[in-house]
Amino acid sequence: MQPRNMSMSGVVDLAAVKAAQEAKAKAEQARAEAARQGGGGAVSPADLVIDVDEAGFERDVLQRSTEVPVVIDFWAEWCQPCKQLSPVLERLAVEYNGRFVLAKIDVDANQMLMQQFGIQGIPAVFAVVAGQALPLFQGAAPEQQIRATLDQLVQVAEQRFGLTGLTVDPDAEPGGAQQAPQTPAGPYDAALEAAVEALDAGDLGGAIQAYKNVLSDDPGNTEAKLGLAQAELLQRVQGADPQQVRKEAAEKPGDVAAQIAAADLDLVGGHVEDAFGRLIETVRRTAGDDRDAARLRLLELFEVVGADDPRVTAARRALARALF
Repeated sequence: MQPRNMSMSGVVDLAAVKAAQEAKAKAEQARAEAARQGGGGAVSPADLVIDVDEAGFERDVLQRSTEVPVVIDFWAEWCQPCKQLSPVLERLAVEYNGRFVLAKIDVDANQMLMQQFGIQGIPAVFAVVAGQALPLFQGAAPEQQIRATLDQLVQVAEQRFGLTGLTVDPDAEPGGAQQAPQTPAGPYDAALEAAVEALDAGDLGGAIQAYKNVLSDDPGNTEAKLGLAQAELLQRVQGADPQQVRKEAAEKPGDVAAQIAAADLDLVGGHVEDAFGRLIETVRRTAGDDRDAARLRLLELFEVVGADDPRVTAARRALARALF
């Protein structure tokens, strides 16, 4: 089977957007702490390929994925295609020099992980970036296509998640990859965790209030701003009839409220450019309060996606042209 196109580009997963911001913050904290302690956080080449089991999955894959993309190779001793693919992945992990870590999981010994990832056949290759699982490909794919997939992975990890990989030192002692510096809890961690728990429980009003509480004391808190924008978006689309919303937007192109409602649905559905384009066009053909309403909603959606996303950068330029 040929590698499938990865679903990272062109789709906004709201949980992934939040995780991206958290990953950026954690990576920056880890680098700052390492610098403060006089260490560079370098790892040995041996740390780039690791065996992972169910007991160590959270530490070795989920936690590590906040620093570097983790590529997972699901394999078994009896699998002949695995014996062709695994050496290629191991060689590439070393060649990419810390831009990703390869985690090898024996499916016979880790049936629960196999079920959780929905593995139907092996070899199967996934990536975990900032805690988000992404299917890459299944089967012993050609090396050229594997490289293309990995190139896209590390590019997206850097651009959208701020993960620049690990520093590799051939003279470093093995085990360095598991010795990420610990950072102290921030003053708002408990409040932010409460907001996340409210989101997970479907209590959007509670999550919104929790994020607002943080922002009242710390208006520049990036995670709270992102979380608030996400929770408010989810609250706006909750209970909406997608077919009716899109029907009204199509039938009433001049109705600003209809276009704003459709743009919210576009974004939740992962159609980022459609959401931005709809509101930019609305700004272009309106004036006064209607224009302001569309512009302000567009700025709110920028907050959800994240200022570093290239689609936001392009949309900001288009908005400026529409305004001036």
